[in-house]
Amino acid sequence: MEIDWGIVLASVLVGFTVGLTGMGGGALMTPILLIFFGISPTAAVSSDLVAAMVMKPVGGGVHVRRRTVRWELVRWLCVGSIPMAFAGVLLLQTVGDAERIEEITELFLGATLLLAAGAMIVKAWLQGRRTAAARRSGAAEVVSGSLRVRVAATIAIGMVGGLLVGLTSVGSGSIVIICLMLLYPSLRGAELVGTDLVQAVPLVTSAAIAHIVVGDFELGLTASILIGAIPAVWVGARLSSKAPDGVIRPILVFVLTASALKLLGVPNSTLGVVLLTGSLIALPVWGAIDATMHTERRWSDAGLSRATWVRRQAWLAPIGVGFAFAVAYFARIRPQLASPATSVEVVEVLP
Repeated sequence: MEIDWGIVLASVLVGFTVGLTGMGGGALMTPILLIFFGISPTAAVSSDLVAAMVMKPVGGGVHVRRRTVRWELVRWLCVGSIPMAFAGVLLLQTVGDAERIEEITELFLGATLLLAAGAMIVKAWLQGRRTAAARRSGAAEVVSGSLRVRVAATIAIGMVGGLLVGLTSVGSGSIVIICLMLLYPSLRGAELVGTDLVQAVPLVTSAAIAHIVVGDFELGLTASILIGAIPAVWVGARLSSKAPDGVIRPILVFVLTASALKLLGVPNSTLGVVLLTGSLIALPVWGAIDATMHTERRWSDAGLSRATWVRRQAWLAPIGVGFAFAVAYFARIRPQLASPATSVEVVEVLP
C-alpha cells in the first residue's frame, strides 16, 4: 500500500470544507482525483465511497445521540437506495469494455456535479425561506411535530440517490437532502442533516461493497483520502458555527460547475468564458436574492437599506458592475445582517 501525500493534502482541504459546510465530500474529492491526479473514474468513485463508508457513521452517530434522526424516513429511503446503489454499479459494468466504462463514469459524474451545484443553490434558497419565516414568527428554530410519511415519494428519493451514488459517489449529501427539504418542509434543520447522514451510511456502504466486488477499489488511494480527511472534517465541524456561509457556498457552486464542465469535455477557452460570464452575473443575482431573505427590521437595525443593496446587485449584474457590489455585500454587509446582536438566528446543527 502506497500513500500519496498530494492526495492526503487535497483530502485535508476537502475534509475541512465538508466539516465547515456539511456538504457531501464526493462532490469535491472525486473530481479532484480525476482532474488533478489522473486517477481513473471508477477507481476515484470506488475509493471515495469506501472512505465515506468509514467517515459517515461518525457524523451520523452524533445525530443519533442527539435524537435528531427521523427513523421513519431513514427506513423508507434505504428501501429505495440500497438496491439502486448496487444497480448503479452493475449498470456501469454492462456498457462495454473498461475504456467505455471509464468514459461513461466521467460523463455521469460531470452531469451529477452540475445537478449538485444547482441543488446547492436551491438549498440556500429554501434555507433562506425557512430562516425568514422563523424570524417573522420570533422562533429560534422551525419546530416539527408528528410527520406524515409519504412512502412512495420517499422510496423514490432513495432510489434516485442510490443510483447516483452507485454511478458517481455523489448525491447522498447533496441531492437527497434537497429532496427531503422539498417533501418535508416542516423538518427542523438538525433533523434534515441527521436523517440525511444516517440514511447515507447503508447507502454508501452498499455502493462501496458493489465497487469492491467488481474490482474497482484501491486500498492505497482510500487510505490517502482517510489520513487527510478524518482530522480535517473534525476541525471544520468545530469551526462551522463561525463559517461565512454566504461566501463559502457561492465559491463551492463555482468549483462544482467548473469541475462538471471540465469532466463533460468543454474546451478550456470556452470553459473560461462561461465561468467568467457566469460569475459576473450569478454572484450578484445570488446576493440580491439573499438580501431579500433578511427582514426590513434587520436591515433597519443594521442601519442599511435593503432596497438599495438589492437594486445595486440585480440591476447592475448584466453589465458586470453588480459583481463588485456582490463582493462587498457578502464580505461586509451580510455579516452585519447575520450578527446575533440584530435578531434571533435559526440554529442548524452540523456534525
